[in-house]
Amino acid sequence: MRTVNQWLEEYGESHKNETNKSIHWICVPAIFFSIVGLLYSIKLPWIIDTHTVNVAMIAILLITIYYLRLSLPLGIGMFIFGVICLFIAHLIEKYVPAPLWLVCVIIFVLAWIGQFYGHHVEGKKPSFLKDIQFLLIGPMWLMSFIYSAIGIRY
Repeated sequence: MRTVNQWLEEYGESHKNETNKSIHWICVPAIFFSIVGLLYSIKLPWIIDTHTVNVAMIAILLITIYYLRLSLPLGIGMFIFGVICLFIAHLIEKYVPAPLWLVCVIIFVLAWIGQFYGHHVEGKKPSFLKDIQFLLIGPMWLMSFIYSAIGIRY
C-alpha cells in the first residue's frame, strides 16, 4: 500500500498549473459535497435519536476509515469536512425549496466541467483516469495544504 506522501506526490504531478490548482480548490470540495448530498438523499429505514440514517452517513464512516489508514491527522480532518458536508446537506434539504438531489446534480455537473477545464489548461489528464482511488486523494491533497499552512504534521 502506498504511503500518504506517495499518493499526494503522485496526485500533485498533474496539478502544478496555478489556474488548475485554483479551480481544484473550488471544484474538488464541491464534487465531494455533491456526492455526499446525493447519498444523503437516500434514506435508510433506521432512526437514531430522531434522525433518519442515510447512505451518506455510512459512506463518510467508510471513507474516513480509508483516510485514517493513510494518515490519522488527515483522516480526522477529512471526517470533520465530511460531517460539515452532511450538515450542509441537511440545511439544504430543510430550507431550500429545490430537492437536495437536484441541487447536488447541478453542483456535480458544474464542478466537473470546471475540473476538466482545469486539466485542459494544465495539459494533463485527471489522475483518477490512472487510478480511481485518486477521487478520494484529491480532497485529502487539498487538506494537506491546509495542514501545512497551519503547521499540522500529517
